[in-house]
Amino acid sequence: MQNIENIILDYGNVLFDIDFSKLRQSFIDLGVLEVDKFYGHRAQHPLFDAFDKGLLTADQFRNEIRNATGNSELTNDAIDAAWNSLLIGVRPGHHELLRKLNGQYRTFLLSNNNEIHYHWIISHLNQNFGLQDNSSFFEKDYYSHLLHMRKPDPEIFEFVLNTHSLNPERTLFVDDSPQHIDTALRLGLHAHLLAPGDSLPSLLERFGLIKQ
Repeated sequence: MQNIENIILDYGNVLFDIDFSKLRQSFIDLGVLEVDKFYGHRAQHPLFDAFDKGLLTADQFRNEIRNATGNSELTNDAIDAAWNSLLIGVRPGHHELLRKLNGQYRTFLLSNNNEIHYHWIISHLNQNFGLQDNSSFFEKDYYSHLLHMRKPDPEIFEFVLNTHSLNPERTLFVDDSPQHIDTALRLGLHAHLLAPGDSLPSLLERFGLIKQ
């Protein structure tokens, strides 16, 4: 791959392991009915899109989960534990990879996130790596709930491109969600799906983008 100057990375299942099956079981345990219609990797209840966009507070989100389970007695801690159960941790060696990339490219994080997950991730980074956040790895790290936009909507991609004067033809975007890749391709980026079993280091090596 030639002439790449900028790299935009997703977070979940690109840099940070998440497990949707754990969340599925957690929601079942809470009492969510028709869980596969309620939340999934490709599609989800509008509640989750709104939370990702920062249109709901954490308390409003928790009340919606209580409504979905029909259990008004669910505690905040029980809901947060279930919601955070899909979060596993940073993939080994990926912080070192990010530091290397940051010295060779303009790098950006573009993550669909929400208030509860974000706080868990920041705590994880602090406790396990002594980091305050992800900002040291990127020119800029962006989170949907702080921007009030989310992938796959074109506006969030356009915001990053325009804010940093990025040429889409010289920009690589890596994500694990096909619908996000589709939008990025329509906008002219070099967009590549990181499939299960693949890894970011392997993908970048195949593209010849990791320089010695």
